[in-house]
Amino acid sequence: MKRETSTEFTRLEIMRLCHSALDSRTLRVEVLRRLQTAIPFDCSFFSTTDPATLLFTSSLLDFAPPTWARVRLIENEFLQEDFNKFLHLLKNHLPVGVLSEQTRGELRRSQRSRDILTPLALGDEMRATFVANAACWGTLCLHRERTTPAYTPAEATFLAQLTPHIADGLRKALLLAHASTTTAPDGPGILILSDDLSVVTMNPTAEDWLAELVEAERGDKQALPHIIQTVVARLQTIEREMEASAFAMPKVRLHTPSGQWLMLSASRLSRSGEQGQVAVMFEVAHPVEIAPLIMQAYHLTKREGEVTHLILQGCATTEIAATLQISSNTVQDHLKAIFEKVDVRSRRALTGRIFAQQYQPHFVANAPSQPPFQAAPLDVSGRLTFLGRPSSESGIASSQTRDETRS
Repeated sequence: MKRETSTEFTRLEIMRLCHSALDSRTLRVEVLRRLQTAIPFDCSFFSTTDPATLLFTSSLLDFAPPTWARVRLIENEFLQEDFNKFLHLLKNHLPVGVLSEQTRGELRRSQRSRDILTPLALGDEMRATFVANAACWGTLCLHRERTTPAYTPAEATFLAQLTPHIADGLRKALLLAHASTTTAPDGPGILILSDDLSVVTMNPTAEDWLAELVEAERGDKQALPHIIQTVVARLQTIEREMEASAFAMPKVRLHTPSGQWLMLSASRLSRSGEQGQVAVMFEVAHPVEIAPLIMQAYHLTKREGEVTHLILQGCATTEIAATLQISSNTVQDHLKAIFEKVDVRSRRALTGRIFAQQYQPHFVANAPSQPPFQAAPLDVSGRLTFLGRPSSESGIASSQTRDETRS
C-alpha cells in the first residue's frame, strides 16, 4: 500500500510539473528526478524534437558516453534496422517500448544491445515518445545496468500514462520561450565535416553556434552536439534510400539557449563526381520557417493558421473573408477558436502573443514577407517529411474537417 501511495504521488507531481510553465530543460530535469522514484534507472537520454522531421533539437544526458558510443547510437537510430526504435513506436502509436519485451527477453537480438549497450555494461532499455495532437515534441530513453532486472509491464504502463502530460509540457515550454534580445551572428555559419564526423573547417559564425550548442548539452566539448549528428545521419539515410538528384536537404528548427530561432541543415559536397565532405549550415530562421512550428504548438488547424497570418498582417475581417473565400461569420468562428487556443481575448493580444514574442526580431532584421503558412505534416509512414517539401497529407490538423466544411 505504501508503494502504491508513493507511485501515485509521483504521478501527480509529474503531472503538476508538466502544467507549471517550466522551461524545457528544467521540466526534463525535474521529470527525470521524480521518475527515478517510480521507475529506477541508471542513465537516461531526454530530447526535444522538431515535429516536422522528428530530429532531436536538444538533448539532456545524465551520463557521458564515450564518443564512439554517441556516434554509433545515432547511426543505429537513423541508419540501421533494430528493435524499439523511436520511429517504430510512432508508426505503431506506442507511447512506450521496452527492449526486453520486443526481443522476448533476448537482448542480443538487438544490434544496439550487442554493439553499444553491452560494452557500456547496460542492459534493458525503456523508450517513450511524447506526442500531442499527432505531433512528437520529445523522446526519452531510460537505461538499466546489465545486472539490474528488466523493466516490468507495470513500469511501462506508469510511464505511458504520463506521456500525454509530458508532451503537453514540452509543447508549452516551446511557446513560453522568450525571444532573444541578443544580436544573431552575422551571416550563415558553415561547418565542414569528414565522413567520420571530424571537423575539417568552419567559419567564425559556425564556431559561435557550435559553442552554444555544445554548452547547451553540457557534454563532451570534443564531441559534436546530438543535433548536428542527427541531421548528418538523416542526410546519409536519404542518400541510401533515394537518388541523389531527388533528395531534399534535411533541415531542423531549434530554439537556442540564447533565444534565437536557428535553422540547421546538411548537404553533401561533390568532388569530381564523387561524394565528398558534408557541409552543415547554420542560419537564423525566417518567420515562414518558424510559423508552422508555433502554429502546431498552439494546436491551430491549417485554416486557423491562415487566419492568424492575415491578422498579423493587419487584415480586417472582410479582407480575411475575401482572401480565404469564406464568409465573415466563418472568420469570426475561426477567431473564437484561435483566441481560445492561444489564451487571448483580442486581436491585439493575439498579435502581442505571437508577433512580439516570436517574430518581431526577424521583422526588425528586415526578413522578407512570406505567404500564408501551413502546419508542417508529421509523416511516420517510414519516411520523414522535410521543411519546404509539399505533402498531400497532414498528420496534425485532424480538426480541419469542420473548418473545410464551414468554409
